[in-house]
Amino acid sequence: MKNTKENNEQWTVNEKNELLKFLFERMPDRSKKSVRAVLARGQVFVNDVSVSQFNAFLEPGDIVAIRLSAPNKQASLRGLKILHEDADLIVIDKEAGLLSIATNNEKDKTAYHILSEYVKRAHPRNRIFVVHRLDRETSGVMVYAKTPEAQQILQNNWKQLVTERTYMALVEGRVSENGTITSFLSEDKTLTMRSSQNEQHGKKAITHYTVFKTSRKQTLLKVNLDTGRKNQIRIHMQELGHPIVGDKKYGATTNPFRRLGLHAHILAFTHPVTHQKMRFQSPVPPIFLTQFK
Repeated sequence: MKNTKENNEQWTVNEKNELLKFLFERMPDRSKKSVRAVLARGQVFVNDVSVSQFNAFLEPGDIVAIRLSAPNKQASLRGLKILHEDADLIVIDKEAGLLSIATNNEKDKTAYHILSEYVKRAHPRNRIFVVHRLDRETSGVMVYAKTPEAQQILQNNWKQLVTERTYMALVEGRVSENGTITSFLSEDKTLTMRSSQNEQHGKKAITHYTVFKTSRKQTLLKVNLDTGRKNQIRIHMQELGHPIVGDKKYGATTNPFRRLGLHAHILAFTHPVTHQKMRFQSPVPPIFLTQFK
C-alpha cells in the first residue's frame, strides 16, 4: 500500500525484507544513488523512527515512510546548515563569508549553488529558487523555495507572510536609547545605498532598534524591519552615527572580527502552501558577545 501527501511517501511492508532493497523496489523511478541519499539524510522512517542503516530488517506490517520535512542528518553543508526542509521550502543558517547567489566573479561558492547540488542528489530535476538575500558577510536565517510557485507566493506576499525579521547588529560606539529610523533609500551608480528624508528620492525604509548589550566601544542592537530594502540596516546604522562593526562601506573604522557585525537572528513567516506558522532562530554568534563579558 502506498500513500502520498505533500510529496512524502508511505508504504506497508507485506513480507520480510531489508530496508534499502525495499526502497529500491518501491521507488523504481529514482536512481539508486538518490534513494541512498534520502536514506543517508535520515528522512526514511520505519514505524515513525528515523532509520539510515541500509540493511535494517523489515517485518510484515512495518510502516516505511519518506518524510522530506524531517531534520536532515546530513544538513551541515559547506558554509550553511539546513534548519528545515519540506516539499516547497528549505530554510538555512548561513555562515558569514558565503554569498547568497552568484556574482560575475563567483558562481560556485554560494548558498544557491550548494543547495542546488544538494537537492539534485535526491532527483536530478530538482531545483532551488531564490526568495530573498543576505549580504555575503551577514550570517543567519534564510529561506529558499523548491518550487517556482512557492517562490512567487513568498515574493509577491512577503510583507503579509513574514511576521518577524529580527537581526542582531554589533555597532561602533555606545547607543543609549531605543529608537526607530525612517528614511527613503536609493542606489547610486557605485551600487551604494543613499538615505534621504525626501520621499521622491527612494523607497521608504523603516528600522526599529533596541539596545541589547552595551559597552564603551560597542553596542549590540536587536533590530526589526518593517521593510526589507537593500543594505537597509547598514545604511540606517550609519545614519544613526553608529555604523556596523566591519562595515567600511558604510562608515565603520573598526573590523576586529574580519566580518560584518550583522546576523539574521529570527525569521518567522506563514508557509506559502500549507499556511503553517513557522519560526526559525539562529543563535547570536559568540564572537559578537566577547566585548560584553
